Amino acid sequence: MVAGTLDDWLLDSDPALRWQVERDLLHLPTQVWAATRARVATDGFGARLLALQDPDGQWAGGAFFPVGFDFDDAGAWERDGQPWTATTWTLNTLREWGLDPDVLAGTAERLAAHCRWEYDNLPYWGGEVDCCINSWTLSNGLWLGADVDGLVDWFLAHRLPDGGWNCEWVDGATRSSFHSTLNTLKGLLDYERVTGDRERVRAARRAGEEYLLTRGLYRRLSTGEPVGPWALRFGYPFRWGYSVLNAADYFRAAAIHDGSAPDERMADAIALIRAARQPDGTWLQAGWHRGQVWFEVDVPAGEPSKWLTCYATRVLRWWDDHRRVGSGPA
Repeated sequence: MVAGTLDDWLLDSDPALRWQVERDLLHLPTQVWAATRARVATDGFGARLLALQDPDGQWAGGAFFPVGFDFDDAGAWERDGQPWTATTWTLNTLREWGLDPDVLAGTAERLAAHCRWEYDNLPYWGGEVDCCINSWTLSNGLWLGADVDGLVDWFLAHRLPDGGWNCEWVDGATRSSFHSTLNTLKGLLDYERVTGDRERVRAARRAGEEYLLTRGLYRRLSTGEPVGPWALRFGYPFRWGYSVLNAADYFRAAAIHDGSAPDERMADAIALIRAARQPDGTWLQAGWHRGQVWFEVDVPAGEPSKWLTCYATRVLRWWDDHRRVGSGPA
């Protein structure tokens, strides 16, 4: 792909991606990308997911797993992976794709009435004990207008001494997780953006960001070695998984919200993202989580991914736009 056609290649996408290309990469007028964003409800991937919603407001009949999922079949986990069709995963996807929440009017109330967590049959909008699940519930509830205010206090109470979070705190974990911390930060940032309440969660969000930044977004604090191969693996959809690209895109969003410049401690991670760019300006799909999906939304492993190319390009442009001359290589 020659450079002159990269924009055209990205624009030839589902509305769920195209509006982000128009806004973040091409900087087209608001009325242009907003019109494309509105099409998420009527065309392509978004419309297909909306058509799969159950009458009671759920998807696949369950909160985090499809109805009838066999938790006792260990072989199924190894063979098939996590299914990605249930309510929480579908709401995450529609929200991240920019669906107007008015399209799902009444869904919050229907889920409050009919949806319970597989963990202890807890009410849906109250969350459960998993940091990542509670973060997505916070973000989805804010988006749909549900009462999720109690989850903010839950996160403040469950932050670990090193500044982050770990979903395995229930099993005694005392050190934070990259995955759990990033997902929690996304929920707290959504809380600030939706409510305008910066004071309530600002200190906790800053502490979680410091947990990742002091590790350069991918290194062990103890040895300086990469925390795991998954941190350098770029696959879309991100779902729950951590990567330096996923983290850098969060820090881009947080900096825009805060009106701040990029933190220089991200430089090595940015260099890794840049190094993964192909000569034609694209990023390749690495493949990611196995499991049942409603339908595929990106290319197979090894092929150029429009989603990853959009994410990575906007991260690099944000970084480069804020670099000072002589600040060092990125």
